[in-house]
Amino acid sequence: MLTLLILLGIVVVLAFWAVGIYNGLVTARNAFKNAFAQIDVQLQRRFDLIPNLVETAKGYLSHERETLEAVIAARGAAVSGLAAAKASPGDPAAMAELANTQGALNSALGRLLAVSEAYPDLKANQNMMQLTEELTSTENKVAFARQAFNDSVMAYNNKREVFPSSVVAGMFAFAPAALLEIPEEKQAEVRAAPKVEF
Repeated sequence: MLTLLILLGIVVVLAFWAVGIYNGLVTARNAFKNAFAQIDVQLQRRFDLIPNLVETAKGYLSHERETLEAVIAARGAAVSGLAAAKASPGDPAAMAELANTQGALNSALGRLLAVSEAYPDLKANQNMMQLTEELTSTENKVAFARQAFNDSVMAYNNKREVFPSSVVAGMFAFAPAALLEIPEEKQAEVRAAPKVEF
């Protein structure tokens, strides 16, 4: 009888231990999903600013249709990339697609802002100055949100991979989450893109 009680006690302790690990993994997964939601908010704000920026520039940049169309097309692709990533935050393919589309959008915006430098009337336009200031602020918020997301993903992946959590993670199919990283070939473009100096 005493042996049975000891075994039962061990089973109960192991069950509580496994539940604690499982709950920690769920909490970490929810934390990185919440961090991605913050990226979503900032990217939506950015996407909302872009049509206004293009519309303001359109009257001044009548000879630069290709640049304006490239920004509009890149915005459309970036919105699609965000939608795919929202459906599955942390999924490696979705994060890679989001990073690629954001890199292309940053590059297109950089070209638009560089072209606008050649038009003094556009640079002096109050709407353009306000929009570019808001865009710069949003870019900073996106960078901070991306950093918070990557920190949350790293914490989740660490928790998922260390022993004994890795045993519980494997039993309950906790998949690894991917960081939101800019591809190497896009990093120079993205870092240089939103330099707004009006």
